[in-house]
Amino acid sequence: MKEITLYTVVPQIPERLKPLEEMARNIWFCWNIEAIDLFRSIDSNLWEETRHNPIAMLGRLGRERLEELLDDEGFLLEMDRIYQEIRHYCKARKPYDFGLETPVEFTVAYFSAEYGLTDCLPIYSGGLGVLSGDHLKSASDLCINMVGMGLLYQKGYFRQYLNGDGWQLETYPDNDFHILPVELERDEKGEPLSVEVEIENRKVKIRIWRVRVGRIPLWMLDTNTVENEERDRNITFALYGGDGAMRLKQEAILGIGGIRALDRLGVRPSVFHMNEGHSAFAILERIRCLMEKSNLSFEEAQEAVHTNSVFTTHTPVPAGIDVFDRNLVSVVLGQYISSLGISLDDFMALGIQGERGVDRSFNMAVLALKHSARSNGVSRLHGVVSRRMWSQLWPRLPEADVPIDAITNGIHIPSWISGDLAGLLDRYLGRRWAEDPDNRKIWERVERIPDSELWRTHERRRERLIGFARRRLIDQLIHQGAKKGAVQMASEVLNPEALTIGFARRFATYKRGDMILSDPERLAKILNDPQMPVQIIFAGKAHPQDHPGKEVIKNIVHLARRPEFKHRIVFIEDYDLNVARYLVQGVDVWLNNPRRPLEACGTSGMKAAANGALNLSILDGWWVEGYAPGLGWAIGGGEEYDDQRDQDEIESHAIYGLLEKEIVPLFYERGRDNLPREWIRMMKQSMKTLAAYFNSHRMVQDYLHHFYIPSSLRWDQIRAENFKGLRDLTAWTNRLRKNWSRIEIKGKRTDARKGVALGETLPVEVDISLLELTPQDLSVEVYYGPVDSKANFFSRSFLSLQPSQQNGDKTTFKGEIPCQSVGRFGFRIRILPFHPLLANPYSMGLILWG
Repeated sequence: MKEITLYTVVPQIPERLKPLEEMARNIWFCWNIEAIDLFRSIDSNLWEETRHNPIAMLGRLGRERLEELLDDEGFLLEMDRIYQEIRHYCKARKPYDFGLETPVEFTVAYFSAEYGLTDCLPIYSGGLGVLSGDHLKSASDLCINMVGMGLLYQKGYFRQYLNGDGWQLETYPDNDFHILPVELERDEKGEPLSVEVEIENRKVKIRIWRVRVGRIPLWMLDTNTVENEERDRNITFALYGGDGAMRLKQEAILGIGGIRALDRLGVRPSVFHMNEGHSAFAILERIRCLMEKSNLSFEEAQEAVHTNSVFTTHTPVPAGIDVFDRNLVSVVLGQYISSLGISLDDFMALGIQGERGVDRSFNMAVLALKHSARSNGVSRLHGVVSRRMWSQLWPRLPEADVPIDAITNGIHIPSWISGDLAGLLDRYLGRRWAEDPDNRKIWERVERIPDSELWRTHERRRERLIGFARRRLIDQLIHQGAKKGAVQMASEVLNPEALTIGFARRFATYKRGDMILSDPERLAKILNDPQMPVQIIFAGKAHPQDHPGKEVIKNIVHLARRPEFKHRIVFIEDYDLNVARYLVQGVDVWLNNPRRPLEACGTSGMKAAANGALNLSILDGWWVEGYAPGLGWAIGGGEEYDDQRDQDEIESHAIYGLLEKEIVPLFYERGRDNLPREWIRMMKQSMKTLAAYFNSHRMVQDYLHHFYIPSSLRWDQIRAENFKGLRDLTAWTNRLRKNWSRIEIKGKRTDARKGVALGETLPVEVDISLLELTPQDLSVEVYYGPVDSKANFFSRSFLSLQPSQQNGDKTTFKGEIPCQSVGRFGFRIRILPFHPLLANPYSMGLILWG
């Protein structure tokens, strides 16, 4: 077959309407309600058909409609106003000063395998991608210098449809990049920019695309170019598709190719944030670049990269981490490993959890944890779970001290709140609520909203959700070839005035999507009460290889077809951002019942809360921090069970009990004006308490102050004067390692036997033999706190001891423990390395207890 000549047809938009094209190429439009309304007003049917894609919609407009728009003075005025707004938004502004006396100039490179940004860019699978998208949006709103890096998948994640038996099937429609809000990066000659990565001893060419996320560039990598062999063109074919070899190749493209792309684009970040372990190969490429360009040794480059690397883990179980077999690593990355100047054994040691060994698998999370000065889980509970999960990497540390922090996720509220509610908030909170969503004082003004207005607004959203669910169900039934009667019946399912429960998420078995269905007879009584009806709307996808997850979906569909449930339970197929918005904006109760502690965070409940829904959830993930009486309901008390059957039975009965005794009666408790006053009071309390904290502006600022700024400042210190600081640090670490085993605690003195009066202090002295080291090389601390009957710490605090006198090679360190509460306490002496440029004292794996 002869070679096909490719060409692209572009729409002809009149000059007066060109602002529409420019706005369509910045996905800022997707979190600006006025911009969305403007595009929808052009052709509401086309807007829906193109999955809210303004570029595709403009390309399909007929000349007649374009002429009508040119003659519509009101439309042109609105277009011009919104165009000026986005130009003002994107215009370079003074850097956010971060509350510092001297503003810090730096750039963060944010790496993620998926991004859930807007409906027409299906390059996400679930919560990880949506979190990444919200992270970039908030960074843009806050004027933080950030760039994103990801993969541009030809087919993205799958589209879901159900067969007549309720079994999930998948389809993978092509993404036509030329009608999406992405642009190919080109050089000064107009040629596409590209980089190369060595895969299986071949050079794979990678094109670079840009997505404009407000002020932030998100660069996406793509191997589907004619310059590559067919097998390499398929590397960026589908998100999380293929076997282990394909995943390894994708992660090499993302990590190694991402660093090379930034270099090709002339971007010099001072902080690198890896959102999950998929991009961890970026660490190795940064090491290679520093060795090549700055003449550093492998160990020096390793220390440098550690300084400004940030790693966020979202996984609460080891099975969720990508691990790769030694032979596979050798085949796929053999040539690249040689370019690092290390052996395969040395390479494997970078990503193994225990001792070196040729038979161990390479773990991407371990690679990231070992080489990141700052790591975190995504909720407080997940931080605890992560420290337990990875404690073997720091065997000498108590679990509570494992250096994995916690920054709880949040949502980009302007992206998730309904237009109806946003208008209400504009009126009573002031327009700044969208610019400053983490301002608690602004959210306190929710109390100003009249109960009747808030309830009418919420009822409108529930009505729209019911209408949307009916339309989707009709489409599903027609696609399945259902009989005419069944299709007609679908237009009558659900009740716009009934208490509506939503459950939507990835259908992994630990999320227990069908737990509320475990006692159909009891559930039927709850749902079909003629005076207090209740209904449930489900949505979500199972991974294509997750057959147990597919069985859960099938069970729900089958139950929904039973006579007692056919008007009360609906499953909406093909869960995506659009379906999610309808659900979180329209339900009354958001149900979440994962098996604790397997929910790392979960953000769908945050989205529902921002829209006035009340959460009914297991105390897992974010709800451990969010729950308080009056804000929603907790299923259980945070228990963890050994027997899963017992757990499911106990917690399903707890759900039924809460519905029967508290939730349903409260919803239908109405006054003369037919308003559920107590329910509305809880809505307001939930909104003003939860939305003010569980938002991505707060989350990004937490990363900023705890991770980004310290990492950037440390990076500037070590790279000054051609990495003089780094070379000094490396020499110091070598000297410390050589002499660490010779440190000896000669004795410690205190007078604790008599007891200490409340408010006084307990003096402590420690004699330490340092030999070749100095007191300035160490951090000597008292590690103290209340203890149980077996002398285990309930909690702990730290007090630095100061050197007071030196006698030969022995130095005495002194300090006083404050005694601010009564009870039984204990202390230990802890010695750690100390250097002004050492980013993390635990990174060397050196610790001495006494």
